Amino acid sequence: MRRPVRPRRGLPLRAVAPNAITALALCSGLSGVQFAIKARMMENDLLLQRGAEYAALHDRIGTHWQLAVMFVLIAGLLDGIDGRIARLLHGQSRFGAELDSLADAISFGVSPALILYLWSLSSLPRFGWIAALMLAVFAALRLARFNAAIDSDEQPHKSAGFLTGVPAPAGAGLALLPMFLWFWTDEPLLRSSYVVAPWTAFAAILMVSSIATWSWGSLRLRRNIRFEALAVVVIIAAAAVTAPWHTVSAISIAYLLAIPFSIAAYGKVKRLRAKTRVTSVQGLPPIA
Repeated sequence: MRRPVRPRRGLPLRAVAPNAITALALCSGLSGVQFAIKARMMENDLLLQRGAEYAALHDRIGTHWQLAVMFVLIAGLLDGIDGRIARLLHGQSRFGAELDSLADAISFGVSPALILYLWSLSSLPRFGWIAALMLAVFAALRLARFNAAIDSDEQPHKSAGFLTGVPAPAGAGLALLPMFLWFWTDEPLLRSSYVVAPWTAFAAILMVSSIATWSWGSLRLRRNIRFEALAVVVIIAAAAVTAPWHTVSAISIAYLLAIPFSIAAYGKVKRLRAKTRVTSVQGLPPIA
């Protein structure tokens, strides 16, 4: 008599690599908070310094703020490759999906919210903290909505190649845009809590909104412009190395300006679908 085959428990070995990358993204986002705390503490010590010590400490503070934001950006890069590696290795798992959502909620919700609060929003205690809470909680709500709809058959945005609302990494990048600009302009107004608080709330609302935004995975390039697209990627990569904060500022602004076009493009798709549905009900040939 043959023994019944027991189902294997635990994660397959091929799922370890993408989950490790997701864990690294989580560590990177939390490391950004650590550098923000150090920068804030050094700013308190800056009031007691004079002369050369003041200048040296001032430079270190700026470096720590940049490192805080840089680690969030690194988390975004890691988040962009963990899913692709999982599909490449056929290592998708329910555990990996849950871990990815948890890591995104912390790396692109909690971490940017705390960094912005330590950098600017703390000078506006009541409303500044509300704005920080909105960013953290709305990122979690967006991810919860995504997980709840992942098995749904009725996803009009996804079926048309669009996302619902701004994804969490892009939302974190938009929320940190005042810091991007401040790094290379040193404009005091960009650090004002009266500017940062409403902007943070605006970025949070974009994440939980129902607007249609572009999905990078659904974009397809024409064959006659692939060389030009490759040249643009090389130029962006070179700009990111030589002038990183200028580059991420330009990318964030370009993404924000593209949102109205994505809404208009989805509206066109929605109208074409409605016409096709009407003609199919009436028994007419569908519209090409």
